[in-house]
Amino acid sequence: MQVVRSHQSHRSFSSSSGSVSASPTLPLYRSAPELEVRLEDFESFAIDRLRVLKGISDGLSRGKKPDEMEKLVNELWKTNMRHQDSSQVLNKDIISHFVLRLVYCRTEELRKWFLSMESALFRHRFRNQTAEAQRAIMEEFDLPCKAVSNAEFESLKEKLGQVARSIGHNLSLSTTDAIYYKVPFEEVPELVTGRKVFINQGYAYVAMNQVVSLVATIFRSLLSKALILTNRKWATSIREQEQHRLTPIVEALCSSYLGPDFSQPKEYGEISLKDIDQVAKSSFPLCMRHLFEKLREDHHLKHAGRMQLGLFLKGVGLNVDDSLAFWREEFSKKVGLEKFEKEYAYNIRHNYGKEGKKTDYTPYSCQKIILSTPGVGDHHGCPYRHFGEENLRAALSRMGVNSRAMEDVMGKVRNRDYQLACTLTFEALHAAPCDAGINHPNQYFSDSQRLLKAKKDSSTNVVDASTSSMHRLDAGNLLRNIRGNS
Repeated sequence: MQVVRSHQSHRSFSSSSGSVSASPTLPLYRSAPELEVRLEDFESFAIDRLRVLKGISDGLSRGKKPDEMEKLVNELWKTNMRHQDSSQVLNKDIISHFVLRLVYCRTEELRKWFLSMESALFRHRFRNQTAEAQRAIMEEFDLPCKAVSNAEFESLKEKLGQVARSIGHNLSLSTTDAIYYKVPFEEVPELVTGRKVFINQGYAYVAMNQVVSLVATIFRSLLSKALILTNRKWATSIREQEQHRLTPIVEALCSSYLGPDFSQPKEYGEISLKDIDQVAKSSFPLCMRHLFEKLREDHHLKHAGRMQLGLFLKGVGLNVDDSLAFWREEFSKKVGLEKFEKEYAYNIRHNYGKEGKKTDYTPYSCQKIILSTPGVGDHHGCPYRHFGEENLRAALSRMGVNSRAMEDVMGKVRNRDYQLACTLTFEALHAAPCDAGINHPNQYFSDSQRLLKAKKDSSTNVVDASTSSMHRLDAGNLLRNIRGNS
């Protein structure tokens, strides 16, 4: 796969080149395609696929049921993997997979996540194939299985029926409708562990509607090996060769934020310095609340902490003048006013695009914060990832998270579902669902302010209605008294 500048166009796949044809189908991603890819497509295709994989990850973390996941994946794929040119849909599918394979091959943690999500996506898409297409994929994989003959099926029909009924399936009595495959039992550990297959003489008898387990296992195994090989190529040659072009894109993609832009405050405008302490308690996510409290306590933060908190405050509406006043008030207590103006004020103005290249910097996303590596004396990063359990429990307790919700949060932390842990914290504190999940600290703030404002408006309406009712009552009494006196 060759990446080219945007003025060149890329070709579609054709069967003559040994790749998958351009008709809609399920690619197996056995080898990188021989075609040219525009630089902007290299990145944009990968981002679109990443939206699908992250959506799957969030759905699985939230424990969605199979039918809910089916609907979710269909919507994610339909929304993100379209192409204005229908002949390029398959190209986009294959290119995006290989770009993300390069992105996620670089560490064991990245490989593990990508492997799980791509396998889940493949499993879903395989189920949606026709029986004919499924058999073609099985042949392509050269699976270690063979179809059960009619005679063998008749001899085992009763036992196969017992297994089918035990898992809620009905076995067709017709040998033409019932398709089974004999597979070495070690090839389908998922089905064996779940007692979902009949085993005889070392073979598992797998129904056609269960073949997805076998195919997905092979797909996962092949992809796992491919990721290791890709990592070697990346480390030994690709990274150095592409250091001025593709390497920056590849290294940034895994931490890319894919949601709304929070570089400017949205619907709630600017916050003022007089409100900041109250707002910090009510609407700051734990990562920002921790930094804010440490700044108030120590009157100092290291550079990474200042960047994380400073850009967040910019995003929630603290203007440059108030930001300078805020940081000046705290830092001058420790380093003095003169040192603050000389060593720190410039960087604050720089974050707002007032100095240097006039770049308008954006607040950090959850993914960027999670992937940071705080050192000794640092307070930035994601508390759900970087705090010890005791410190995290204490911090959540101070926020007001009850014991039941805290156990749910800690369960997600142990599973490394850090953003979902933050989402559960939000839901516990606001007594409201957050279906989209928390993907950005400024999203947490915005959603919190929206809910609090709605709650306040609702309370105001209740008071107004009560006052109006009292006024009506007073008027009625007055009229009755007048009539009585007359």
